[in-house]
Amino acid sequence: MDNTEPITRRRRDRPECPKARLLRRVGGALWARVCPRVCVDTRVCPRVCSARALSLNINVPGVYLSYPFCAQKCTYCNFSSGVFPRDLEVRYREALAREIRAHHFAWTPGTVYLGGGTPSNLAPDALRALLRPIPGHPWAEATIEAAPGNIAPVTARAWADAGINRVSLGVQSFVEKELRRTGRTHTAQVVSGEIAVLRAAGIHNINIDLIAGLSGQTEASWRESLDWVERLAPEHVSVYMLEVDEDSRLGKEMLLGGVRYGALDTPSGDATADFYELAVERLAALGIARYEISNFARPGFESRHNLKYWKLEPYVGFGADAHSFDGRTRHQNPESVEDYLSGAGQVAGWGAGHINAVPHRSDERFFVGLRLSAGIRPAPEEWRRFDAPIHRFLDAGLLETDGATLRLTKRGVLLSNEVFQEFLNL
Repeated sequence: MDNTEPITRRRRDRPECPKARLLRRVGGALWARVCPRVCVDTRVCPRVCSARALSLNINVPGVYLSYPFCAQKCTYCNFSSGVFPRDLEVRYREALAREIRAHHFAWTPGTVYLGGGTPSNLAPDALRALLRPIPGHPWAEATIEAAPGNIAPVTARAWADAGINRVSLGVQSFVEKELRRTGRTHTAQVVSGEIAVLRAAGIHNINIDLIAGLSGQTEASWRESLDWVERLAPEHVSVYMLEVDEDSRLGKEMLLGGVRYGALDTPSGDATADFYELAVERLAALGIARYEISNFARPGFESRHNLKYWKLEPYVGFGADAHSFDGRTRHQNPESVEDYLSGAGQVAGWGAGHINAVPHRSDERFFVGLRLSAGIRPAPEEWRRFDAPIHRFLDAGLLETDGATLRLTKRGVLLSNEVFQEFLNL
């Protein structure tokens, strides 16, 4: 999920611009998992037409595979994933494999990302069958998202043999009370043991996902989760703030004022923001620096694949709800598993699915590039085009500049959604 998403809690009294929501869902998935979980849900990676890529004379170095099947649906999850009949999962694997094989790779990918859902539930033979048609093995970075609780030594070795060298663990919390309210069944001890299993198999690039704002979470319990991060010493950590919307059971219950899933026991927005800032400080002290709003890494362990989203580099994705970007145009595969299967024979080209032109690449560059701690270096015409919002946010202390680079301030990070929307459609 370190993709994914996301960032800071947006104000509930201000509707979100439709384009901003589209970009969040495209950009992590895109944007995993892009919000307060500003999602830049790594999972939102799509698929690009090689002929069009060649016509633009560009390389497409990243591949994303969507596997939206889970053993159970977590209460906080707002992705197009869930529990489906077994026969549907088999048909989906076959369709996904056909789509990958039908694609003409006119380039050699440098990264591969398997997102979900829970792709870690794939049997070793099924995983190898999906990865085999993708050129470039062994890839510089190949990530699989995994739910703690079912990573055995034989599984970890099979992943490594298939080319997987990075695992993103959807831990979310190390506190049992918080985990049970989400529907998760693992424990802190299980996570610890499985990280040891992964390292023994030769996988030494591990991400841990945490969510600030879960039901029952307190400052003390949040510190407990951060203590476990220090103890386990992962190379990468993703910290998302709970996103409240109607696409998750917990979010919908909170919006309706209900009590299920611990909806009345979730921390306030201010408390959640405090938890996030505490994580930033604690992780920095551990040598795990923030390089993107929701993502933190030791030097050299930043997610190579997800950086493609934030730098607006082309990428290609396969599967249901997969998005692609060829440098000028975004493409989305059918969102639901059923719709994807019904059109699987046509998904291999840009003629199927939904296409969104990108008339002003600058606004997207501001939207995603400002997520990076390094910021962006606007071109002269961009300084002129966005002069009004830039100076307004500089005066408000949400942006800072050295004259060439523009980046969010500490306060700007917490209000990043407010900043981003001002750069859309100007």
